[in-house]
Amino acid sequence: MALRKEHEIHKRRSGRNLGVGILLAAFVVLVMALTLVKVTAPGFQLPDSQSSSQSPAELEQN
Repeated sequence: MALRKEHEIHKRRSGRNLGVGILLAAFVVLVMALTLVKVTAPGFQLPDSQSSSQSPAELEQN
């Protein structure tokens, strides 16, 4: 048995919170799916930012 009786507004908020939680989970799944599709695309390549050993000043001179 609960210590205090649940107020009517808490019941309404729980339904709203459930709806917001479902929408948030759907958004996360959508972002993960789009990321997975982009990464598994045949033309996807990681940028070569670490392979260049020249400094930005040296790159400007060339």
